[in-house]
Amino acid sequence: MAAGLRAVRRWGLAAAAPPRLAFTRSAFVATKANNAQPNWLGVGLAFGTSAALWAFLIKQHDDDLVEYEKRKQARGHKCTECS
Repeated sequence: MAAGLRAVRRWGLAAAAPPRLAFTRSAFVATKANNAQPNWLGVGLAFGTSAALWAFLIKQHDDDLVEYEKRKQARGHKCTECS
């Protein structure tokens, strides 16, 4: 029983006072975001990266379809002169 109480105290599992959010501060955000002036460079990079990845995905898919059709034709070819 005593070990359980020590664990509760150690990990702060007991009902404690409510957290003081007014005094907490994130290590990553030093200033508040200004939503009136968006970061257009970041927006452009995000959308540009997404568009480039989609273009690559579609191109790769088309290449895979061409290769599939080519192999399908070769598999169906039963010529005795070729082999």
